[in-house]
Amino acid sequence: MSLDAIDRSILKVLQKRGRISNADLAEAVNLSPSACHRRVQRLEKESYIKDYVALLNPRKVGVPTTVFVEIRLSAQADEVLESFEKAVARVPDVLECHLMAGTADYILKVVAEDTEDFARIHRQHLTRLPGVAQMQSSFSLKTVFKNTALPL
Repeated sequence: MSLDAIDRSILKVLQKRGRISNADLAEAVNLSPSACHRRVQRLEKESYIKDYVALLNPRKVGVPTTVFVEIRLSAQADEVLESFEKAVARVPDVLECHLMAGTADYILKVVAEDTEDFARIHRQHLTRLPGVAQMQSSFSLKTVFKNTALPL
């Protein structure tokens, strides 16, 4: 199924205001509440809407430090990639893991309390990941902007 203009409007609003009431959403996209509800249900069923989440303030919850870690593996065999991916998914401080084209095989987004906490994460988790040949960490000094909404 393709998205029409109303579906796109619904998705744009929900990406910015996930807790909006159905009545307010319907008003924002010029639909009746019942028609809006049916569309949202269809968008959920067809996996256009993956989930609903609360975005937390990293400083308030004690993990203000963001580190991007470039990983190079010792080999590119499927079993090495699969083993690495399964293991890294179990590291609670890793928010994202991306398989890359280019010099790094993977890039991880890691959060930590501070540099000492990152050293612990590095020592206890990252250095023990299977197949890792080389790692390079870059600390984020400032988040210039962060957006979770996909362009529609």
